[in-house]
Amino acid sequence: MEPSLVTLGPHFSGTADDFPALLRRKGLLAPATVTSTSPVATPHQKSWQPTEATTILAFKFSGGVLVAGDRRATAGNTVVYDRADKVLEIDRQSIMAIAGVPATAWEMARVLEHSFQYFRRTQLQEMSVDGKVRALSKLLRDNIGFVMQGVGVVVPIFATYNSHPKPEARLYFYDAMGAQFEAADYAATGSGSPAVRGILYYENNWGGKPLQKTSEDEAISIALRALDTAAESDTSTGGVDRSGKIYPLIKIVSREGIRTLPESKIAAVFKETVA
Repeated sequence: MEPSLVTLGPHFSGTADDFPALLRRKGLLAPATVTSTSPVATPHQKSWQPTEATTILAFKFSGGVLVAGDRRATAGNTVVYDRADKVLEIDRQSIMAIAGVPATAWEMARVLEHSFQYFRRTQLQEMSVDGKVRALSKLLRDNIGFVMQGVGVVVPIFATYNSHPKPEARLYFYDAMGAQFEAADYAATGSGSPAVRGILYYENNWGGKPLQKTSEDEAISIALRALDTAAESDTSTGGVDRSGKIYPLIKIVSREGIRTLPESKIAAVFKETVA
């Protein structure tokens, strides 16, 4: 008889499949996680699902970069909140729009804000655009543990205005693992992003004029149409709530800084060009 079988005692049958069960009986291994591919939850499965925020978009227009996000936050098939803020100001010329788990994204935004302030006050100058972009990328990489667990996924958009050496608007989008990509014209993430990207592509190539040549009112109209269209096919996207008069949050970053568009103006543009 093999020594290992004698040491483990009579409860061990000698098969590899039984060894983890023996360790659990002895209190040496955590209980097994119950998983199932069945769409019907069993009593042993957790019904909790993290709150998620979608959909966001950004594109360059004649006045800088327009960043917009719908207001809906969901957990599974439940609408948790219909006035979520997904477009966050990080400093005087930087905006982070969030798609994914708001709790994680808002904490990332606070860390970025403090990092940029600390750099500005200690170095007596603004952090470079490349430094800001990499700082967000590092936060996403540090969040990989939550991403692998499926409870803290964040897929943001970062928009800023670079004053030196050449004044220009810069727009970046990321994947959940921190890879960064600079967008030439537009970017969109979130569950409703496929419809949004299709609309922005069409407007940029076959619309009345390229996105970078549109006026502010034209850019607002395009953003509202894109989010409203995404809401038709994606239940996680709020679009424009006509009954509740809830409109997407829209901010513009330009040479002058960041400006939040008042709801009255968004409502007027929606009524005139979309509704």
